[in-house]
Amino acid sequence: MSLRLRLNLIITLLMLLFMLAVGFILIKSAKSATQESVEAATHVTTQLLDAVILSASNSLDFGYSNGVMKRFLEQLGRVRSNEIYLYDYSNQVIYKSPTPEYRSDVKPPKWFNDLLDPKAEPVVRFIRLSKLGRLEVRPNPSGTIRESWAKLQKLFWIWLGFFIALNAGVYWVLGSLLKPLQPILKTINQLEQGDLRARLPHFKSPEFEKIGHSLNRMAESLAVERELEESRQVTHLIQKHIEEERRSLARELHDELGQYVTAIKTFAVAIASKTKEKAPEVEASAQTIVAAANHIYDGMHNIIKQLRPGSLDNLGLPETLKDLVNSLQEQHQYLQVRLNLTGNLEVLGETLNINLYRMIQESINNAIKHAQATTLDINLKLNDENALELVIKDNGKGMDIHAVDQTNHFGLLGIRERVQGLHGRFSVESELGNGTEIIIKIPNVVKIGTQE
Repeated sequence: MSLRLRLNLIITLLMLLFMLAVGFILIKSAKSATQESVEAATHVTTQLLDAVILSASNSLDFGYSNGVMKRFLEQLGRVRSNEIYLYDYSNQVIYKSPTPEYRSDVKPPKWFNDLLDPKAEPVVRFIRLSKLGRLEVRPNPSGTIRESWAKLQKLFWIWLGFFIALNAGVYWVLGSLLKPLQPILKTINQLEQGDLRARLPHFKSPEFEKIGHSLNRMAESLAVERELEESRQVTHLIQKHIEEERRSLARELHDELGQYVTAIKTFAVAIASKTKEKAPEVEASAQTIVAAANHIYDGMHNIIKQLRPGSLDNLGLPETLKDLVNSLQEQHQYLQVRLNLTGNLEVLGETLNINLYRMIQESINNAIKHAQATTLDINLKLNDENALELVIKDNGKGMDIHAVDQTNHFGLLGIRERVQGLHGRFSVESELGNGTEIIIKIPNVVKIGTQE
């Protein structure tokens, strides 16, 4: 059932209740008026008849009271809201009021008659006939009841016309007022189906205009969010391909170049051992080649570790991070690094492992190159809700986070992109002279690991 029809039904119900209440009040008023009219008419009629009876009793010259009363009643005729009966000594009717003709064409229903009839008792007077007779006044509100029913019928038809006209008017007005709901529902349906280009037009009504403005802003936000999500997915895919290329390049360096360097070193050692006594100059050159080969091998090993740490695939993330910290301590004796690992970090997948490693690696480089830190705390925790928390804090020179454009700091930007690609939250807290703290939270990391 449409909103327009529901509102119209509610208004119709309210109008019906109002009309029933008014009808009840009118019927109650009609009943009170009928009762008062009958009582007043009966009282006046009784007083009139008492006066006639008294006059007839005091003046016997006019004859017996029955004759005087009968002539009087015939001249009186119909009395409103009453019927007068005159009985002789044998209880025979010698006079009856004429049948009322007022509103005789109106036939009220029985329930209406029963509702308005005051049920008044008849008034009886005994008079002197040739023998004792009886005069009876019976209340008869039928004329008043028919008049009330005629008025109610007329009012009912007026009400019915007004009711139909008002319902039609309300239905038309509601249709006009609720007309903007159609484009709103259509636009919402388009947004639900993924068409984020759908927009609402301007409305004359301020309420619908506010709804349209809010819905358009929401659609724009969803469109921007979709573009961001697509960009994050592209970035995540690019990073994944970069890591695959790094792994492939590291393997090629280890397998191909490593073999060549090892072969050169082997040949140089053999030459040095054979020419040590016969050709000292050749032996010295061979030792130079051996030293160069060792230097090349060490440099290649460092490059391979930068490209793809082999321990990440063989030993897992915790051991790789420990190895990273140990290497860092050897290279920078002045820097104190504290690594704190909590939770079962072995269950994380390859995507999380390499991204966490790169984020920690980039944070360490920033602390060394830019922050000039002497202490560095790395806390990595997997809590009971499968949420990962990474906090990296240094005691470096810090920065004014509100004045610095983080989009120009490619290290922080890269970390942020990695975190957003994992549907996590990234924040930086820093003050000049008080160091920098990087806070990363990634939910449902076990689910991410199982999707690989």
